[in-house]
This record gives sequence, structure tokens and C-alpha cells, in this order.
Amino acid sequence: MTDPMDRIAAALERLAPPPPPQADATAHPAYVWREGGLVAARDFRPLPLDMLHGVEAQKDALVANMRRLAAGHAAQDALLWGARGTGKSALVKAAVAQVQRDGGAIALVEVAADRLDMLPRLFDALAPAPRAFAVFLDDLGFDAAADARVLRSLLEGGAEARPANVRLIVTSNRRHLVTRDIREQESAINPRDSIDDQMALADRFGLSLGFHVVDQDGYCAIVRGYAERYGLPFDAADAIQWATRRGSRSGRVAWQYVVELAGREGKALA
Repeated sequence: MTDPMDRIAAALERLAPPPPPQADATAHPAYVWREGGLVAARDFRPLPLDMLHGVEAQKDALVANMRRLAAGHAAQDALLWGARGTGKSALVKAAVAQVQRDGGAIALVEVAADRLDMLPRLFDALAPAPRAFAVFLDDLGFDAAADARVLRSLLEGGAEARPANVRLIVTSNRRHLVTRDIREQESAINPRDSIDDQMALADRFGLSLGFHVVDQDGYCAIVRGYAERYGLPFDAADAIQWATRRGSRSGRVAWQYVVELAGREGKALA
């Protein structure tokens, strides 16, 4: 007779979904880390760098860092912070794609912000691969300094270092990643200790790039660049009216307006 525990274990194995097949870490331009497995990104089509306007210094700095990483040279972990919709995530993908076009051996690996506990396992999977990896954590933020300590340890200070071919690229709307409150200085015995704890994570990124709200001229320049690329009519007044209705001027709003414009013209955006 079969042992009851063996039958229970077999039943649980049948119920559990099989892990996703591990993608070849050398074969694809971009991946998603999903349920403990490396999965090739289904459709990696980042914008060309020249379509990202108003962030020239940020582009130069991030691309240079990615080139160093791809070449096996010393490279920084990078934090892209600032106003929403200003092109942080788009620049990360565009920078990696540009280095790939230039022949650099690098790939993007996107990890969900709520799966930081899986990063050591991901590092183990990427370490043996003969290429570099930009591990991308998008829209990261923490409500308390304690929540950020796992990532702090992985960046610097832990007993086991990250592989030399892996660097973290993080985007956030918060400059210091952790929510700050003026009351923290009132309740702490030593306010400096509290502030240091809040800022300790952001300090571990060797490259910190700020993104700021664009003015009206900058917004129109972004729309004009998109419109010219896709053969769409450009009307500054209409573009400004669209942004006014949305209550925001940003690269994201500019793109949404161009999608609307293409729809009006009966065109697809490839």
C-alpha cells in the first residue's frame, strides 16, 4: 500500500503549476524574471534614443554606464528618479537597446518591484552567462526604511556580492526611494539617525539621475518629434489643449496625445 504522505505529495505536485521553462540567457535582448524563471520578453521594442527629448544629459550618462557594463568594465548601479511620465522607464529600455545596436553584449531583465526577495536567485542564474545584464526595477518605492533594507544589503554591505556582470537600474518617483515625513525628526531621539536610515538606500546608487517636469516648449518639442517620426500633423495649440485637459505636461502625456492623433488620422503606430 502506498504511504499516505507519498500520495499527498504526489497530489500536491499535480496541483502545482510547472515552473516556466528557463530561457537561454544569451539568446534574447530582454527578459522578465517570473516565478523563479528567466522568461524571454515577448515584444521588446523600446523607443530610439533620439525620440527622447529634454533629457540629453541623462541619456549620455546612462548609455555610457551601460556601455561600460557591456564591455566588462566597472559600472554603477543607477537610480532614475523624478516626476512621473518624464521618460525614466523609456530611457532605461532605450539605453540598453542602443548599446545592443552598437554591438554590446548586454540584456535587460525586468523584475517586479514586489519580488525583491528573488534577486539572489536571479543573480545566481545570471552570473555564469557570458554577457552583462541590467536588472530593471521599475517604479520602486518604500513606505518605511525597514522595507528597503533587503535591497540595501544587495547593493552594498551584504556578505555575498552581486555578480560583476549584473547591475541594478531602478526608477522611482521618489528621490530617496523611501517616504519621508517631517514628524520623523520630532519623534526620534537623534533625528540624524532617522534621516540617515531613510536616505541610506539612495546613497548606494553610484549613478543618480533626476528627471523634472517639462515646460510647455519642451512638451511641444516632444510631440513634434513624435509627429514627424510617424508622419502626423502637428498643431501646437491642439497639443497644448490636450495637456491642459490632462492637467499635466510630460513625455507620457505627449505620447498619449500622439496615439490619439494617430487614431484620428486612421494610422497605426508601429
